[in-house]
Amino acid sequence: MDNPMLLKSTTRHIRIFAAEIDRDGELVPSNQVLTLDIDPDNEFNWNEDTLQKVYRQFDELVEASSGQDLTDYNLRRIGSDLEHYLRSLLQKGEISYNLSARVTNYSMGLPQVATQENQ
Repeated sequence: MDNPMLLKSTTRHIRIFAAEIDRDGELVPSNQVLTLDIDPDNEFNWNEDTLQKVYRQFDELVEASSGQDLTDYNLRRIGSDLEHYLRSLLQKGEISYNLSARVTNYSMGLPQVATQENQ
């Protein structure tokens, strides 16, 4: 395919593009490369280890779907699985809500508050 169409999957916290980023920061459609954008609105507080976990999970999901056609549906399935993975990280306390974010809507559930008896 000489001029591939830009396929993408966007959830609240995960964006996947079938594209590469060129020198000017523009997306160039690709049938060979997937670009992952995690938490584009900075709704969560991240550390490098947790980000690497998400990248590894992404790699595993992509590997599991290798051999399948690159379609909107397959990208949405990967994006949805990653969204669920982020929820599990939040529930385990590996990431937390960024209270300084532009918008705080607690889209993954209300934050947990430690009480005296829980400490």
